[in-house]
Amino acid sequence: VKNFKFIFCISLPPFSPMATIEEMKNVLKETLEERGILSDLRAKLRSEIFNSLNDKPSNKPTISHENLIINELIKEYLIFNNYTHTLSVFLPESGQPEKSPFDRSYITKKLKIQEDSKSRELPLVYGLTFGLK
Repeated sequence: VKNFKFIFCISLPPFSPMATIEEMKNVLKETLEERGILSDLRAKLRSEIFNSLNDKPSNKPTISHENLIINELIKEYLIFNNYTHTLSVFLPESGQPEKSPFDRSYITKKLKIQEDSKSRELPLVYGLTFGLK
């Protein structure tokens, strides 16, 4: 990807003078995985690739009312769990507006969800999931 640069400031365990390139790569990979950096990089790279491939505006069909509600449940879940990279791919791919087309009370009425003070702190999909058990 053109102009895609990363700068790492991490401390690695000391290497022996006889360490091979392959050993150094493995240690670097393990260190980045342990710190959660590698998964973030992969997610960011996928998002950037998707965005660069999707630069052309497409004529997506309008989203049905039902899909807007379902997508809003997914969006709320992604935001709650801080899945920002996933959300950055989900919104353009689904065509879901960034600004919510419905407020929470509309969705709860539409889906016949009864909330209490605890459930209001969580995404609605949690109530749907645990309410079905």
